[in-house]
Amino acid sequence: MPVRIAFQASTADVAQTALSALVDRYGTVAPAEADVVVALGGDGHMLRVMHDTTHLDVPVYGMNCGTIGFLMNDFAEADLPARLAAAEEEVINPLAMSAMTQGGRIARALAINEVSLLRAGPQAARLRIGVNGKTRMEELVCDGVLVSTPAGSTAYNYSAHGPILPIGADVLALTPMAAFRPRRWRGALLPKAAMVRLDVLDPDKRPIMADADGRSVRDVLWVEIRTEPAVSHRILFDPGHGLEERLMREQFT
Repeated sequence: MPVRIAFQASTADVAQTALSALVDRYGTVAPAEADVVVALGGDGHMLRVMHDTTHLDVPVYGMNCGTIGFLMNDFAEADLPARLAAAEEEVINPLAMSAMTQGGRIARALAINEVSLLRAGPQAARLRIGVNGKTRMEELVCDGVLVSTPAGSTAYNYSAHGPILPIGADVLALTPMAAFRPRRWRGALLPKAAMVRLDVLDPDKRPIMADADGRSVRDVLWVEIRTEPAVSHRILFDPGHGLEERLMREQFT
């Protein structure tokens, strides 16, 4: 039986051109009817497709039609069914963010890459860090701080000089951005099951925004972050080009 493919393309011209060629060649179905979803674009589009298909037990195979493609496979129009049949699957769990705003609203979101807190004004943030109900740092003065999954460790986390995490490691990276006090603090590695709480110490003078894979919440008072084991994302990679291999190569580049 032919594989049923749902193509999802970004709005970029190159992705739309690829979409037309692939649909003409292989046809397309709705994601709910598909055996596999093929995302055409860059990593940002791949994340959107993964979020949009969270409720479906369907793997996502990305083909790079953008500028960054860490989560993507190389684009090729030919032999797509054979590539999908040979692809290797990685399963990742997202982070769950709960954020309390100054208006008393609780905002919730899932993040495949990272949850970050960032200053939303000219002054540095002042944050208190707790892990599993215990205060671990009374005050961190910084531009921001993030919690990253292994899948997201080569994204914003890596730019902030955080560690690259192997996919098989049951850890999260807690990484500061431009830490001023403690000046030399580079972050921490936490168990995957850890509950991280970040409290904003001076929210009126030093407003903070929280962001979960591009979903932003402004004027937060505190944020809690944990792994969501009930949600699994299935990602397909060409043999020898999975996340584990890409993470390994990145550390020796």
